[in-house]
Amino acid sequence: MSRGDPESYAVIGAAMEVQNHLGRGYLERAYQEALEIEFIERKIPYQREVAVTLHYKGRQLGAPYRADFVCYGSLLVELKAIPRLGDRDRAQMLHYLKGTKIERGLLINFASDRLEYERYILS
Repeated sequence: MSRGDPESYAVIGAAMEVQNHLGRGYLERAYQEALEIEFIERKIPYQREVAVTLHYKGRQLGAPYRADFVCYGSLLVELKAIPRLGDRDRAQMLHYLKGTKIERGLLINFASDRLEYERYILS
């Protein structure tokens, strides 16, 4: 992955650093704040809590969702702190990618002993 997608590799490395320092057992918000610090230290460009709007028949639906991060302007990063990733979490990632028109995403889970992540590419 590092050759074909160095940006995803950089974000995963930052998440691994957070996992190594904090371990498991915290709420998602703690991991989000720690990962933001890691992004700053590593000079990874990011936006936090990016609005994801949904459309129906050309009309914007009222309540936008919030994606945890968009890094490099083209990599959506969604964080979890749950026992294991499920279909609902995967569906959320796909909806966020479609809603933002971003083609790459990382779903990262901090609640296990080792960092769990899944990479998504829409085409």
